[in-house]
Amino acid sequence: MATLVRWNPVRNRMNLFSEFDRLMNEMSAWDAPTVPSTWKLALDVMENEENYTVVASLPGINPDHIDITLEDDVLTIKAETAEEKEEENVRYHLRERRMGSFSRSLRFPVPVNGDAVEAKYEHGVLTLSIPKAEEVKPKRISVKAS
Repeated sequence: MATLVRWNPVRNRMNLFSEFDRLMNEMSAWDAPTVPSTWKLALDVMENEENYTVVASLPGINPDHIDITLEDDVLTIKAETAEEKEEENVRYHLRERRMGSFSRSLRFPVPVNGDAVEAKYEHGVLTLSIPKAEEVKPKRISVKAS
């Protein structure tokens, strides 16, 4: 025979909070990773009639260590941040800064002009302007009235 239990939203919420606290306590016991990790670079990509604009946040990265290639309408951005020297007898309580290498590739849906790409790096933000190839740009057709 089934037992009916009255639903109590406060009790259910307290169980959720207890589980969350338990999970956070378990995670705080873990040691910080010492192996550099690979992470994904977040991009903003915008388009107008003339070109694509790609914006990426790369704070703290030397512009000389950024490798940008464009081959067969595929843009690839690569870089690596060196891991800081760990101090002895120090226990990290929180370590969120990303260290290691990253790479991101993006294929454009139309041909682009790789010879006219402009790259600007300012205050940790990389901005690429990638013009579309002439054959895919919209053409204005004038109408002649007779």
